Amino acid sequence: MPKEDFRYRKVERHIMTLVDGEALLPGEKLPSLRALSRQLNVSISTVSQAYLELEKKGIIRARERSGYYLNSGARRLPSPVSRPRLALVPTVSRRSGLIQNVLEALGNRELLPFGVVCPAEELLPAKTLARVSAAVSRSNPTQLLDYAPVNGHPELRRQIALRSLEAGISVSPEDILITSGAMEGLSIALRALTRPGDNVLIQSPSYFCFLQLLENCGLRAIEIPSSSSGVDPRDVRKAIEQFEIRATILVPNFNNPDGSLTSDSAKREIVALLAEHNIPLVEDDVYGDLYFGEQRPSCCKSYDQLGNVLFCSSFSKTIAPGYRVGWMIPGRYAERARDIKTTTNICTATPNQLIIAEFLRDGYYERHLRRLRTAVHQQMEALLLSLQRYFPVGTRAGFPEGGAAIWVELPAAIDAVDFFHRARQIGIGLAPGSIFSTQDKYRNFFRIGCCGLWNERLNEGIKRLGQLAEELLHSGSP
Repeated sequence: MPKEDFRYRKVERHIMTLVDGEALLPGEKLPSLRALSRQLNVSISTVSQAYLELEKKGIIRARERSGYYLNSGARRLPSPVSRPRLALVPTVSRRSGLIQNVLEALGNRELLPFGVVCPAEELLPAKTLARVSAAVSRSNPTQLLDYAPVNGHPELRRQIALRSLEAGISVSPEDILITSGAMEGLSIALRALTRPGDNVLIQSPSYFCFLQLLENCGLRAIEIPSSSSGVDPRDVRKAIEQFEIRATILVPNFNNPDGSLTSDSAKREIVALLAEHNIPLVEDDVYGDLYFGEQRPSCCKSYDQLGNVLFCSSFSKTIAPGYRVGWMIPGRYAERARDIKTTTNICTATPNQLIIAEFLRDGYYERHLRRLRTAVHQQMEALLLSLQRYFPVGTRAGFPEGGAAIWVELPAAIDAVDFFHRARQIGIGLAPGSIFSTQDKYRNFFRIGCCGLWNERLNEGIKRLGQLAEELLHSGSP
């Protein structure tokens, strides 16, 4: 991202901080261009650009010869209830039918894509990948036709090892296993660690494909609450004391769907606690690179001294969803993980591995990530303001520090499954909250994906959803 672009975004964030903290109230005048320029040590043109962007989003308005003023309704919605009330009991997921209905939105171009968390086409590096693919094909065309090693292509593993240092993970290429997306890594991990009937500790709400995976493996979920600050180590300890837990699955960085971020101190404590009780931790970090701050959050794996954390991630949420290139660091379970990989699909597709390896090696990834993070952050900000503008009173929505999803709480009278089906009828996809838990929770919640460039079509979609929510609220939706 160019420096000037970063600076005007800094000014935008400064104004929104004032709005969220109620230091700036609706109807009040914003600081002048010159005053804010001096205060933030940026140029007047940078402040002007930021004010123009805020005006486009409907947050402020200009008055001729008077300056800029904060619009009514510019504040974000309050966050959802921070800690859901959960029964600490082993449960089995029974949501497959509804989950399949949600997944039907994948690749469906007729639906407005709020139901999936997948980068929009305009944000994917298609042209660059095409050039890299052509170069790889020219340099060694026969290599593309051969099997890759079971562990994965050596150059790809080397590039991933280098990138892992940013997340605080020191690992050699030999310790990395390339998978067909993060879900294969998670599947391999659970197959290596558990048998049918075992208890697995997860945070709640939790990604619905995790719950479906547990169901298919015959495993029982023990849910502990996830809040805006992620997972509380005290809840982990309480679960360990009450149940025999065979494995744990956590998404400490920008959990899907609530976007929660577990603090570094909590990550460290959770890793030590699980190691003390010899309970392996499966860490999903697919959203770790999609942070909005200046520094990438650390991972649980970075605090792992015993090989007890099985780390899983992929490039599906950043480079190319269709390539299905992921990886895992199995730790002390490496041999078992390789055996399972071998008997599942031998190896991940060779062409996709080689293309991603070159994309990383040539330095394209960092430039692409900067653009992607900016676009997702901007869409999230605009979407939250549209939710505030169009949805009924009582609606709540979280604003995470990264990731690509917003967790929305509707007024209690609205059933989100009914909302989901009616939204589908008008061409809008979303994910109802009930599929993110094995228990009967989040009945009035839903998740929205934020993976594109904000435009009038998306704004109109949120407006129509808001109208639908109003209709259901006043019709007494069950």
